[in-house]
Amino acid sequence: MKPNQNSEHNSDEMNTGEVVSVRGSVVDIRFDRQLPTIYSLLRAGDAQQIVIEVLAQRDAHHVRGIALTPTSGLARGMPVEDSGGPLQAPVGKGIMARMFDVFGNTIDREPPLTDVQWRSVHHPPPPLARRSTHTEVFETGIKLIDVLLPLERGGKAGLFGGAGVGKTVLLTEMIHNMIGHHAGVSIFCGIGERCREGEELYREMKQAGVLPNMVMIFGQMNEPPGSRFRVGHAALTMAEYFRDDEHRDVLLLIDNIFRFIQAGMEVSGLMGQMPSRLGYQPTLGTELSQLEERIANTDRGAITSIQAVYVPADDFTDPAAVHTFSHLSASIVLSRKRASEGLYPAIDPLQSSSKMTTPGIVGERHYRLAQEIRRTLAQYEQLKDIIAMLGLEQLSSEDRKVVARARRLERFLTQPFFTTEQFTGMTGKLVSLDDSLDGCERILRDEFEDYPESALYMIGTMDEARQKHAATEAPHVADEP
Repeated sequence: MKPNQNSEHNSDEMNTGEVVSVRGSVVDIRFDRQLPTIYSLLRAGDAQQIVIEVLAQRDAHHVRGIALTPTSGLARGMPVEDSGGPLQAPVGKGIMARMFDVFGNTIDREPPLTDVQWRSVHHPPPPLARRSTHTEVFETGIKLIDVLLPLERGGKAGLFGGAGVGKTVLLTEMIHNMIGHHAGVSIFCGIGERCREGEELYREMKQAGVLPNMVMIFGQMNEPPGSRFRVGHAALTMAEYFRDDEHRDVLLLIDNIFRFIQAGMEVSGLMGQMPSRLGYQPTLGTELSQLEERIANTDRGAITSIQAVYVPADDFTDPAAVHTFSHLSASIVLSRKRASEGLYPAIDPLQSSSKMTTPGIVGERHYRLAQEIRRTLAQYEQLKDIIAMLGLEQLSSEDRKVVARARRLERFLTQPFFTTEQFTGMTGKLVSLDDSLDGCERILRDEFEDYPESALYMIGTMDEARQKHAATEAPHVADEP
């Protein structure tokens, strides 16, 4: 590993200490001359390859730190050097189209970095005076999200779901759609996820030609908790550079924010803190706020964040999910039941919500339509039990109409994705908000009651439904004498 960008702090008289104890990733170090400050990086080992971040000053001569690298080879009595500064991340035009680890080392086998500065990963959030009060909708090209759960420019949206319901697929699709009609920068931060996913994403983005507008940073699943805990801060430092120095809009994608909380829980346990509810760290709220509050819309630019949130055992009352909910302007809940029915994206519209769906922000027509769609889907949900027990024929004619509308809406709000073309064989679709609203409005007016439900499944605009319907009708016409 290269010396971490703190060489400016190095002097002839290096502040050195020695290892007192090593317990897993936690290291206690004694300094006789001067105690390092909190968040200082310490280095040990033959090639200074073991990096430790100071998290507590135990007394006048001892500090306790968490290792950001594996501690194999570290022993009592080994010398430790104080780098004199905190962990830093590279910023500048030179980081575009590159892939990094938590230390700012490139991991894409490309040439070394040029034209970059190094900045501390620890920053306060922007002050209230600098925050923008203007509210604006952020279009994604995904029908269900744009119509029912509009995202906020400079806001935070969470993708909630258990394992295997499509969080990463939805995130990847958003990257693909955003870069097409979004002049800003996309930063993908992988926290504690599988290295396979990182490699696949890098390859897909390269093939799609969108890598020049992207930066990727990963703290993988096999890395120590300290490394996974800090990778989010490093990604935010990069995002803040593009927002504050280059005045560009940034799309920050985090996969997965739960792994950040989990890494904090591991660090807290290793540091000897008493666990709180369900074994989480007592400082859960503070740690999450320090990260989330830096994501903001200012007078210079905006960082819009979309975060995947793993929900342990699909339990939305879990403290990790509850604390994350409180920071978000939109909550997109993925449902295993909808995924099993083949309704992709598997978003549950009745459990999901967005603070942007008010007449003052999205407009009167959009608001009215969104409410009408929700009402229709909610009525269908209530009627499902009766249909299961007595059958559809026992419903009143008005209820049958509601069921027909709801089922057509559910199918119209499905969409083929660009990122799943190779698996489904269907071409991805990007649908404008006007086309999405127009389609929903026409379904609610019963314009498509003669169309089979399958004609509305996995399409973009209503023109495709008409073509599908015409194609199925044509053979019957030809059979007539």
